[in-house]
Amino acid sequence: MIKIRPSISVLAVLAVLAIAGCGSSSDGSSSSDVGPATLAAPGSLVYVEGNLKPTGALKSNVDSVANKIAGIDDLGEFVVSELESSAHGDGESVDFATEVEPWLGKTAGVAFERLEDGELSDPLIAIETTNAKATQEFIDKKASGGKDSYKDLSYQGVDFKVGGSEGNAVGVIGEWAVIAAGEKAFKAAVDASGGDSLGGEDRFQTAFDAASSGSIADIYVDVGGVIEQSGDKIDPQAQELLQSSGIDPSEATAVASVIPGADQIEVDLSSDLGGEEAPSGDVSKLLGTMPAGSVAAFAVSGFGEQLQEAIDNLDEAGLPPQVPPNKLKSTLNEAGIDLDKIAASLEDAAVYVEGSNAKTLGGAMVVTAEGDEAAEAIAGLGTLLRGAQVPGVTAVSGKASGFSIRSNELGGKPIVVVAENGRIAIGYGLAETLQGLELGSGPALSSSAAYKAAVSSLGNTPISAYVAGAGGLGLAEALVPRSKTDFWEAVPYLKKIEYLALGAGPSDELATAKLIAGLEK
Repeated sequence: MIKIRPSISVLAVLAVLAIAGCGSSSDGSSSSDVGPATLAAPGSLVYVEGNLKPTGALKSNVDSVANKIAGIDDLGEFVVSELESSAHGDGESVDFATEVEPWLGKTAGVAFERLEDGELSDPLIAIETTNAKATQEFIDKKASGGKDSYKDLSYQGVDFKVGGSEGNAVGVIGEWAVIAAGEKAFKAAVDASGGDSLGGEDRFQTAFDAASSGSIADIYVDVGGVIEQSGDKIDPQAQELLQSSGIDPSEATAVASVIPGADQIEVDLSSDLGGEEAPSGDVSKLLGTMPAGSVAAFAVSGFGEQLQEAIDNLDEAGLPPQVPPNKLKSTLNEAGIDLDKIAASLEDAAVYVEGSNAKTLGGAMVVTAEGDEAAEAIAGLGTLLRGAQVPGVTAVSGKASGFSIRSNELGGKPIVVVAENGRIAIGYGLAETLQGLELGSGPALSSSAAYKAAVSSLGNTPISAYVAGAGGLGLAEALVPRSKTDFWEAVPYLKKIEYLALGAGPSDELATAKLIAGLEK
């Protein structure tokens, strides 16, 4: 298994730099026209490619983000310093500036070939070298001087070493210094360099070509491959929702590009959706009408169409043993509820969450609707439930009409279903749900300074999801148990985030999205 701290300490330095994308600030140019993906096995599930030598604005932005989040002025120098100190503590020595910097190239790649017991396999790490001979000499020197022994091997004319405490394989393949999880993995990288590889696959090239320029790192994921190797363990309802949105997850790939800014981190996403048509629709106006106190909110377009497809599938399957196949719609029609008419009248939907702890937690889903079909159906359903004497059902009247359901299992607040002003709201808590119908006394999200900043950060991309930094983290802190140590270790850094903003839209046959974490100034 590859560890970030193998016996040859310089490989620890390089591996972390490859992952963090924060090497020297000196200018560098790639000595090869092909990337490290040509060393990755064909069909690899996840691949990350990073810039080890950011310059100019990119370098400044990387350091700005590091300073805002962790108080570090120069991230590259900090990482190198920490790893040199770590190597010294292990009884080894590495002088990055004199021993590594002269031959270190600009690009690095990390590939994960498959899933093993639900987790990604050991990575293959490839780091560009501008002087293969000097790199090999350095590896030889460190291997012979280390406390762990290595054996010399050769394959297809490529010399490499295997050993150390983890049995890693290290060598130079063409213009790449390669770290692999043993002899077999290194030989596979040699085979890929001269034959079939991830970099040579059309679907990879098409996906990676969509990566944004100006990034510090690009991440490729074979979504379909991950699902297949995980045993198709995707929730059927999630699968149905994705497909109704024009996404075939079994064929989809995705690429994420990480672009640091002076006071934000941007992640540009694109997916080919398995060849399906990209969804479209601007839901920013609807999202902006959610309550200003929302700690999180998101919106989706075409909800009615998605619901119609879900209803058709549910009607076909039935709800055994109570409702046989192809009887759901007809049974409800007899009760005066026409599911097809209701779905046809629905348009877009939004969901918002409020509260600072479990006791104050509330929120609702809000759906825009045309005509009176949906509102009449809600009134009819409430009458039907009360007529059947379902426990806890109460009529809601006044500014909005509908019903609520209260029970001990639901906690201190009722589930509320109401309609008014061309909207339907289904939520937890009466006051919280009514806010979704614009009947509450509080202001809307669009009046919030942080929300305005989130909208502005996305530029021309319409916003579709928003998380308030302090409010969202405060709620998470109240709900996440202390046993989740990874979360609590990240809390000091998450406190630096002012907001999260997500915008989405189609681009030719691709679905594109932009996620921005705005940092406190």
